[in-house]
Amino acid sequence: MPSRTARTLGTIVAIVGIVMIIAGGVTYYMVHNELKAANITVADDAAFLAGDEVDGPFSAYAQAQIIDEHALEATNGKTYAQLDRDDPLRQTAMSASFLRASLFTSVVAFGVAAMAMVLGLMQVFIGWALVSLSRREVAYERAPA
Repeated sequence: MPSRTARTLGTIVAIVGIVMIIAGGVTYYMVHNELKAANITVADDAAFLAGDEVDGPFSAYAQAQIIDEHALEATNGKTYAQLDRDDPLRQTAMSASFLRASLFTSVVAFGVAAMAMVLGLMQVFIGWALVSLSRREVAYERAPA
């Protein structure tokens, strides 16, 4: 009886792992496509990936970083919170902040999707191990004494 429970549990864990791999892959692909459709290119003066199309986590991060640099240059080193309410540069700082937040959100989405796929793969391995162990237990129980 315990081997049947382990086999059932192993199968369920593996199926959930497969679902996580698929969900993570779909999410990663969707975020990639949405970024690609925006036709954003990493600025030429970025620290890395300059000129690259923003369609992945590294290019999104690089573009977010250079947006911050450009915004600080435009506002003489002041952030949105440091600018007076009536300062016309405050709109520039706010727009830059929103753009950066959007790009960082995509970076996080890529990370969560990748984590889901890795955890799903681990669940498939755990499920496979449980099923394999349950088969060994059945074979051991049936072996002549």
